Amino acid sequence: MHQTALLGQALKDAPTFGWQLGEKPIKHSWSALTEAVQNHIGSLNWGYRVSLRENKVTYENAYGEFTGPHTIKTTNNKGVEKIYTAERFLIATGERPRYLNVPGDKEYCITSDDLFSLPYCPGKTLVVGASYVALECAGFLAGLGLDVTVMVRSILLRGFDQDMANKIGEHMEEHGVKFIRQYVPTKIEQITKGTPGLLKVTAQATENSDIIEGEYNTVLLAIGRDACTKKIGLQKVGVRINEKTGKIPVNDREQTNVPYIYAIGDVLEGKPELTPVAIQAGRLLVRRLYAGSYTKCDYINVPTTVFTPLEYGACGYSEEKAIERFGNNRIEVYHSYFWPLEWTVPSRDNNKCYAKIICNVLDRNRVIGFHVLGPNAGEITQGFAAAIKCGMTKEQLDSTIGIHPVCAEIFTTLSVTKRSGENVVQSGC
Repeated sequence: MHQTALLGQALKDAPTFGWQLGEKPIKHSWSALTEAVQNHIGSLNWGYRVSLRENKVTYENAYGEFTGPHTIKTTNNKGVEKIYTAERFLIATGERPRYLNVPGDKEYCITSDDLFSLPYCPGKTLVVGASYVALECAGFLAGLGLDVTVMVRSILLRGFDQDMANKIGEHMEEHGVKFIRQYVPTKIEQITKGTPGLLKVTAQATENSDIIEGEYNTVLLAIGRDACTKKIGLQKVGVRINEKTGKIPVNDREQTNVPYIYAIGDVLEGKPELTPVAIQAGRLLVRRLYAGSYTKCDYINVPTTVFTPLEYGACGYSEEKAIERFGNNRIEVYHSYFWPLEWTVPSRDNNKCYAKIICNVLDRNRVIGFHVLGPNAGEITQGFAAAIKCGMTKEQLDSTIGIHPVCAEIFTTLSVTKRSGENVVQSGC
């Protein structure tokens, strides 16, 4: 979906590079896109099934729940029940999109899970939420030329570096995405049916009693996800969960309070909700249990990317978390704006891309936080993440020869600290 929006931007840039696209406007086919996405997802699912079979893993397509110690019951869609016993169990049930619990939400709203199979273009869209899912969906839809509004209860990208989050919001606003801040929907009503139809949204301010109304073709909810843990019989075997969130607290070996039951992925309390993290944790857990390994999952130096129009890559501590963990006087933040060469010809988005590293002054200026806003941020971050795992220092970055003129080069030339207050606006690529 993000690539679709990037291609749209590339089409806008193409004439400045000499491409003659003709007089007819280039149109986008929503149905062709969703068909391609569903075909890809189908091929992935088939590949997983084949891999399980090749590794002699029995796949049981059924609902499972604990019935007693070392025992689960499965029920398939035909009502057939089976009993399984095992020495150990691993909970990796994930999460499902959360609804607002207001009139009309389940009847008329969609979630991010539904967007990728929507049989029609969503049209004028209200995205409710400020998570990375919300902003990614809003950015992608806006990239297709749709009228997009994001309704935010409080802050953008909670849990991420807020300096970077606010820059993302500013960039999205400059590129046509509208934001309604400090409001939450209280009612969704259908005005007319259709594909898409027309919906009326009533919302109330979070700070006062002000009420606003708006009309949209589609309302997409991205307000978070709920852990799928409350209906799988955990109480029958004594597994503790956070009753409010459904999350499962574990030790540093992914072990619950019941020694033979482990958990990984989005159901964990206080851990990143990212698929690659769950995969890595699962691999390491299996190696510890059955291959004599002692390596544990690193939940701090986790590289990730938010695929907003201006991509955001991060690894390690946010600035807020670094200050909280080490103290403001024990960290140094180096930063700079930069202008990608490929954006200079169409002359767009000057000084919108941004690079920042956070260093632990008392530990040889070791890099403990890495943040970048710009094209291919994920590719940049993945490489630097390995260096951070190896204990990369600011001196090592400074002694590295940059590749000119790529975006990642900026990290070899960072010299201005935030503390200094010096100007970091760039005049060229």
